[in-house]
Amino acid sequence: MYQLKRKQIVKTDLKTCWDFFSSPQNLKRITPPYMGFNIKFDLPEKMYEGLMIEYSVKPLLGIPMTWITEIKTVKDNLFFVDEQRKGPYKIWHHEHHFKEVEGGVEMTDIVSYELPLGILGKFAHALFVKKQLEGIFNFRIKMVDEIFA
Repeated sequence: MYQLKRKQIVKTDLKTCWDFFSSPQNLKRITPPYMGFNIKFDLPEKMYEGLMIEYSVKPLLGIPMTWITEIKTVKDNLFFVDEQRKGPYKIWHHEHHFKEVEGGVEMTDIVSYELPLGILGKFAHALFVKKQLEGIFNFRIKMVDEIFA
């Protein structure tokens, strides 16, 4: 299994930060356009435990793929966890943590993931998956900085 961890200081208060990230409506704003992110049905303004989010993405060669995420845990203003139920990964567990600090909110993402296909998955990770994930999260950091500038 692999893990990606990112920390960012968001220049806003905890309530504003939480309200933004706990709204599934904002997912597209912080996802790179080349991913072709498209939510397949209407979503509530705020997430809740058990919420299933179905969307399509184009992670490889522009080929569309369905991804279904379940919001597993929500602790208001502290953290939430989403897990892939259908998609490109064998395992996808994404923790989003929020902590008020001087100058804003420290937001920490911890993604634990595993690819399918055994040795082929390990090869794909080394060739492009790791780099692509890092690029997606770097884009997200940039967009969040712009949104909360």
